[in-house]
Amino acid sequence: MIKSRSRRRTNDPVGLRNRVLDAAAQAFQSSGYGATSVHHLIRATGVSGGALHHHFPSKKSLALAVIDERVAAEVAATWIERVTAAPTAAQGIVAVFDSVVAALEEQGSVGGCPLGNLAAELALRDDEIRTSLADRYDDWRQAITAKVEQDRSVGQADYAGGDAAGFANVVIALFTGALTIGKADQSTAALRAATRQLTRWTAADL
Repeated sequence: MIKSRSRRRTNDPVGLRNRVLDAAAQAFQSSGYGATSVHHLIRATGVSGGALHHHFPSKKSLALAVIDERVAAEVAATWIERVTAAPTAAQGIVAVFDSVVAALEEQGSVGGCPLGNLAAELALRDDEIRTSLADRYDDWRQAITAKVEQDRSVGQADYAGGDAAGFANVVIALFTGALTIGKADQSTAALRAATRQLTRWTAADL
């Protein structure tokens, strides 16, 4: 007697959505939002046009999802979680710079800051996208600000000069700017120089 085999369910809407998001995030960073077509994503993921449009009715909705999910997660993993868990803000910040330098040198290429790349291309194109990008910067800034203020409250050196949010903006600007230079140079030299400057500024807490 031949036993019938249960059919494996192949419908996986969550997996399909994640596959499209991953492909879109990678394409937006490597080629840019404007140069990435929906047809390119359909070919790259193997999903049907109908399935893609079911999850993302427009290219703008896909961009927003990439920013709010993939880019936000990268900012959180690279910056927010590490700085929050560090003994001091200074140690966390310098450790992030060092780890990014090491990762880029192992990778052998510099693609820029994922958030910075999209902000440079899209911030003036659409107000909803601009707001989403600004919110991600705000998450990043608030994490550094909170850690600096926490350090100051327990007597750590006040290298921020009483302006924790301003210091956070400088750190973010150094990081994104150095990555932009590194993208043009295909070198980590600017990021290494920024790390040295930060180390000098925050030496008392390292």
